[in-house]
Amino acid sequence: MFVLGNFFIGFARALEIAIPILYWLILVRALISWVNPDPFNPIVQFLNRATDPILAPIRRFMPTLGPFDISPVIAILILIFLQKFLVLTLIDFGTRLKF
Repeated sequence: MFVLGNFFIGFARALEIAIPILYWLILVRALISWVNPDPFNPIVQFLNRATDPILAPIRRFMPTLGPFDISPVIAILILIFLQKFLVLTLIDFGTRLKF
């Protein structure tokens, strides 16, 4: 069972790295959206491609609030929850499987 435990711990560590990266990408995208960026800029295109899979499902379920898009706030809250709950749970589960 130690192999499965190591898998869960490794997966949790990968999430521990990926979640803050997604957090910062969403934050930068939200900040850049305030200045009306050029949609053909490669950085803007990368930010859109990297964060759309996270933000698009949230936008489908959110009511429209006029010009305000609160999907980045919801996504950041979800990422914080995943960081605090899921990662720690996977590490704990993997540790228990090793013994």
